[in-house]
Amino acid sequence: MFNNKVLLITGGTGSFGNAVLKKFLDTNIKEIRIFSRDEKKQHDMRTDINNSKVKYYIGDVRDYNSIYTALSGVDFVFHAAALKQVPSCEFYPVEAVKTNILGTENVLNAAINQNVKKVICLSTDKAVYPINAMGISKAMMEKIMVAKSRISGDTILVGTRYGNVMASRGSVIPLFYEQIRNNQDITITDPNMTRFMMTLDDAVDLVLYAFENGYSGDIFVQKSPASTIRELADAMKKIYNSKVNINIIGTRHSEKLYETLLAREEMMHAVDLGRYYRVPADNRDLNYNKYFSEGSLSISEIDDYHSHNTNRLSESELIYLLKSIGYSN
Repeated sequence: MFNNKVLLITGGTGSFGNAVLKKFLDTNIKEIRIFSRDEKKQHDMRTDINNSKVKYYIGDVRDYNSIYTALSGVDFVFHAAALKQVPSCEFYPVEAVKTNILGTENVLNAAINQNVKKVICLSTDKAVYPINAMGISKAMMEKIMVAKSRISGDTILVGTRYGNVMASRGSVIPLFYEQIRNNQDITITDPNMTRFMMTLDDAVDLVLYAFENGYSGDIFVQKSPASTIRELADAMKKIYNSKVNINIIGTRHSEKLYETLLAREEMMHAVDLGRYYRVPADNRDLNYNKYFSEGSLSISEIDDYHSHNTNRLSESELIYLLKSIGYSN
């Protein structure tokens, strides 16, 4: 599918962009464009990768002209640029709006105007029943993608939504590792808090599956196992034969007990594809009589798909998963 094609990754210097490069560099892809605003990270990536297939574009999704120019001649887009840290988005919610909402609109408009064939937008479980600015902005990003898909013509717009990406920048696993390495207490919020566990390879596979199988306006979710935060801390201690204490500090502001990948309203329409769920776009029109007179009795009988009711990893499975991403003694 990617033979002799040009792929652009927004936010391409992040964890996801690096994982995509590892998977694609040895294929027959013609060119990969890394679009981001951080010249230092681009310099480091350029030095590390040292591959003529990879081209670097300084720009910001907040600036329509910069993304429009970078999309000239592009076949496909993976839209990963976002403000992702919950605390920073809480303190600066307008910045989350500018990047995650308006930035996404810029990317989609520019892609449509440049006749890009397909765009995959990366979202998060925090977009479902959002309680913080990051989740709210990502939920709006998804709504924009679905709305644009109705008028995008030959440009196919598809979304992916995934949970905790293990060991991604700013996540809890590198924090636990540093605390163990420095013989400090492991700090956890609520020992019963659960989170989905996905590797970066899982995240890339989900995007590629959505790319291959998605219709415009679809959102794809991978069925993912989960772990409690206490089980994760205990597994990390066991891997490194650590005796450090676990210090429970309490739930932080805007933090959920569990995360949801699909709301019950979405589960009602979701297509079970084995390893994945596909949520087709809601393509009702603006005939408001339908909203007042049509409903569904079965929706109350359906449960959300969340990290409390998904498959729970055993200790040995969790340790195996952690070792598979490089955490081993």
